[in-house]
Amino acid sequence: MVKFEQIKGFVFDLDGVIADTSIYHGKAWHQLADELGVTWTEQLGNDLKGVSRMDSLELILKTGGKENDYTLEEKEKYAAEKNTNYLNLLKDMDQSAILPGMADFIRSLEEHDYKLSLASASKNSPLVLEQLGLAQYFKNRIDPSTLKHGKPDPEIFARGAEVLGLKPEECIGLEDASAGVKSINGAGELSVGIGDPEILHEADINFTDTSQVTLDNIKKAMDVMEMS
Repeated sequence: MVKFEQIKGFVFDLDGVIADTSIYHGKAWHQLADELGVTWTEQLGNDLKGVSRMDSLELILKTGGKENDYTLEEKEKYAAEKNTNYLNLLKDMDQSAILPGMADFIRSLEEHDYKLSLASASKNSPLVLEQLGLAQYFKNRIDPSTLKHGKPDPEIFARGAEVLGLKPEECIGLEDASAGVKSINGAGELSVGIGDPEILHEADINFTDTSQVTLDNIKKAMDVMEMS
């Protein structure tokens, strides 16, 4: 069992962990689903969280029984259209979109000399971080276009530790989606799930919301794990 003192780095998802950009993603996918004639549901919106753009499009098409209706070129056009919708929605985003407590948590990590990296499937994460005023904390980012596999494959979180020059067991990964928690666990990192503990039951540590995510609370949770 890894001890708190052995942790040297934190690997962050972006959507739903640092900021609630999932709202903007959801609206943009909803717009596209309507255009494609696929019925939008809350379940479909949840299933898309933490999933790459093309995989999300495939899931929407499969939900509507349309997975074989379009060529790859057409699918790429629709994925690009969704991204344009998303970027238009993002124009109004500012620091008020940072989830409760996360700005303080990120600052506290820097103050305690932890290394930080971003493991987001979103190609727009640099833009989002700039608008949130947090880009300076995440100089280490994974370029999603260089990945061969999307979440729940462990590749992105494994790379998140690699870019920090750390072993996976020296890192904690933070996620709000089940696919992301699976990715963290598969990479051999300690997983912190933020959200419904029933949905994120595979996480090593659960917090119901971001305001609970502090170094002290993570240490307490790890101490309890060590004793059990």
